[in-house]
Amino acid sequence: MSRSGIFRPPPPVNEPVHDYAPGSPEREAVIRKIAEMRGQQMDLPLVIGGQDVRTGDQFEQVEPHDKDRVLATVHQGGAAEVERAIDAAGAASHDWARMPWEERAAIFLRAAELLSGPWRPTLVAATMLGQSKTVHQAEIDAACELIDFLRFNVEFMTRIYEQQPISSPGIWNRMEYRPLEGFVFAVTPFNFTAIGGNLPSSAALMGNTVVWKPASTAAYSAFFVMRLFQEAGLPDGVINLVYGPGAAIGDPALASPRLAGVHFTGSTPVFQGMWRTVGENIASYRGYPRIVGETGGKDFILAHPSADVDAVATAIVRGSFEYQGQKCSAASRIFAPSNLWPALRERLAEEVPQIRMGDVTDFSNFMGAVIDAKAQKGHREAIELARSRDDTEVLAGGGVDDSQGFFVEPTVITTTDPEMPLMREELFGPIVTTYVYPEGKWAETLDLVDRGSPYGLTSAVFSDDRDAVIQAEEALRYAAGNFYVNDKPTGAVVGQQPFGGARASGTNDKAGSMWNLIRWVSPRSIKETFVPARDYRYPFMAADQPDADGNGSAPPDRP
Repeated sequence: MSRSGIFRPPPPVNEPVHDYAPGSPEREAVIRKIAEMRGQQMDLPLVIGGQDVRTGDQFEQVEPHDKDRVLATVHQGGAAEVERAIDAAGAASHDWARMPWEERAAIFLRAAELLSGPWRPTLVAATMLGQSKTVHQAEIDAACELIDFLRFNVEFMTRIYEQQPISSPGIWNRMEYRPLEGFVFAVTPFNFTAIGGNLPSSAALMGNTVVWKPASTAAYSAFFVMRLFQEAGLPDGVINLVYGPGAAIGDPALASPRLAGVHFTGSTPVFQGMWRTVGENIASYRGYPRIVGETGGKDFILAHPSADVDAVATAIVRGSFEYQGQKCSAASRIFAPSNLWPALRERLAEEVPQIRMGDVTDFSNFMGAVIDAKAQKGHREAIELARSRDDTEVLAGGGVDDSQGFFVEPTVITTTDPEMPLMREELFGPIVTTYVYPEGKWAETLDLVDRGSPYGLTSAVFSDDRDAVIQAEEALRYAAGNFYVNDKPTGAVVGQQPFGGARASGTNDKAGSMWNLIRWVSPRSIKETFVPARDYRYPFMAADQPDADGNGSAPPDRP
């Protein structure tokens, strides 16, 4: 397919956030969609090669805040379905990789516009019901962030393609950014519908074909994302949606010689296990698979003695408890100076018990339920551990209730032991632990924070002292891939704060930037010489010219 023109996609802009105020059109639309979805129990198939596949081996997805309400029965696959998906990806790869880049871009830009318009209530409502997000959290995730990924990734792709080498006279050097040779295995988590849409689509945008395994607890929203891509015109087999348990899908995918890459967001232990498996299989692959992962975190808020107490308290409540703390960026440990702690303690003890928690379709609630019974059990055990120790206190919250849904109260814990497990281990829930440090020990506390956890994802430092901020930026250089000054550690925006972390938090390939997309291409240098040489001899090989005496000329004397 030939094209005449150097095309430039529309400049990306961040999608405006709808506020869902009473009486607003978006509020009425999502309420209607919620009622519609609750009125039907769906039967969700796998989608392989553009075809709906029903295996008969099913599980139920329920509403976490109303666990007896079944949203859908979901068909799950195994090794046979994975192999079928890999075959479908292989069959689609030739035409997809050779499709003009602007045509691939147009598909995902159309998906963004569909989501910004008629599809918005569907994805927001599905995320509210299936993942227990409030309407605000669902809006900034399933609508705004996914739209931003789809728009900005096209911009990042063009920036990559524009990176071209210089050329000498008579030569044209070019750089081609080929897709990887094989399929990309995208594994996405329950907590962000936007991640579920971005991980397979970012690799696909660059010309790759994908096998996509979403978390089972996000099967409902993942299905609608897949249908969105199909309506936008995505060719069959480019992205293949396969539900199933981690090992049942992951083992055959990682064992395939056609594996070209892994795009993962999830837990650190699972990612390390996948990396180990790829290493063990390395000789069987056609090439070295690209491994990109964003994993866990033990994110912190660190207050300097000069910090504003009200700002710190607000950051703790929002950064720790929005979406029940089920964000990899959520604040999980607090370091407060002794001079601020009395006022901060009073503020937290007063405000946290007032946080409303319940069914997210009640718009007055600030929090919903945690994702499932397994998560709830882990949070109950963490709270029980805090109550069992003499050096630790539950300052606020601590209640756990599974009578209707998987509810865990927003919980603030204080400890005098900065090395205790709740200060080191990821919990992924609405529990935050505070350590009070002597106000004169700022430098020592920076060292404590840096070595206090194996993770390095996000952090927030609050200070009105610029020197202290500079000192923290240097001392905590590797403690966080996203470093916030006087703001909570959550809420990264595509194109503004590219997201990711290192250490045990992942490969820091920065979703929401060109640095992620460049992992999904394999560059090829092309050199074209317009008038090629026709004699192998170089000028230095020519015989010296004879001088007046008939002898070969000598090189001139050096000065």
